[in-house]
Amino acid sequence: MRCLIDAEVALSVTVPGRVAFTLAAAAGADREELTLSDDFPPEIVEFAHGTRTHVFDLPARDFSVRYQAECEIKPVKPQALTTADLAIYTRPSRYCPTDRMGFAMAEFGGLSGDRAKVDAIVGYVHDRMSYVVGSGSPVDDAVDRLLAGEGVCRDFAHICVALCRVIDIPARYVSVYAPGLSPMDFHAVFEAAIDGHWYVFDATRLAPRQSLVRVATGRDAADTAFIATLGGCEIDFRGTGLFVTAEPELPEDDGSELIPLAW
Repeated sequence: MRCLIDAEVALSVTVPGRVAFTLAAAAGADREELTLSDDFPPEIVEFAHGTRTHVFDLPARDFSVRYQAECEIKPVKPQALTTADLAIYTRPSRYCPTDRMGFAMAEFGGLSGDRAKVDAIVGYVHDRMSYVVGSGSPVDDAVDRLLAGEGVCRDFAHICVALCRVIDIPARYVSVYAPGLSPMDFHAVFEAAIDGHWYVFDATRLAPRQSLVRVATGRDAADTAFIATLGGCEIDFRGTGLFVTAEPELPEDDGSELIPLAW
C-alpha cells in the first residue's frame, strides 16, 4: 500500500524570527519535498521516534510551506517499550493531567490484562465523546474536553493517553497523516504499550489504522505541533490545505487487531 501526501500551511509572519514546521513523515518516504514559497534554507532538527522538524528564519511577510511525499506502508514489527519510555510516558503532561483523573483506576484498573484495559478505555472515550469539528480551544486539556463531552481528534487522544497513564499503562500521543479521514485534516491518535510493545489506537475510529503515517510523537500535543514559533517570532496562522490518499485502496479496520505504527 502507498500513501500520497500533499500538505500546505499558510501563515503571515508579523514579527520576524524562527518558525518550526513538523510536517515530514517520520519513517521517511520514497519521494518527498518540503518547499517554502521563497528560497530560505531550513535547519532540519531530528527528535525521538523519527520526528523531523524544519526550522526557517523568516522575515515579516506572508509565506506558505508545502510538503509532498509518497510513502510505502509495509507491515512492521512493534517497537519495544524501553525504560526511558516507561519513565516518560507514565507521567502527567501539559494536556494529560493524570493527577485529576483518578477515577480511571476504579473504572478500568480492575480489568484483567493491559489489552483489555486499553480496549475498554478506547470504547469508553468513543462512546462518551462526540466528534465535533471546531470544538474546544488550544488550551483545553483532557479533563476539560471529557467534561464537555465533545472534541476533535487531539482531545480523544489526550483523554485516552491520560486514562492509560492513570492505570500505569505507558501511552503517548502521535500526530499522523490519515488516508480516509473525512473531513480531511491533520490527525491525532495514540500508542499504548501492550505486553512490552507499542501499538496504535484511535478512539475516533474515523480512519483505518493500517494506513496511518507517523509524523511526530510525544507526551501530548505540546510536543507535536505542526507549526510553532521559536523565540520572539510572532505569526498569524492563515490555514491549511491537505490531501492524503492510499493506493490501491483503503484497508478495513474493525478495531480487533493490535497494529504497530511504523517509526
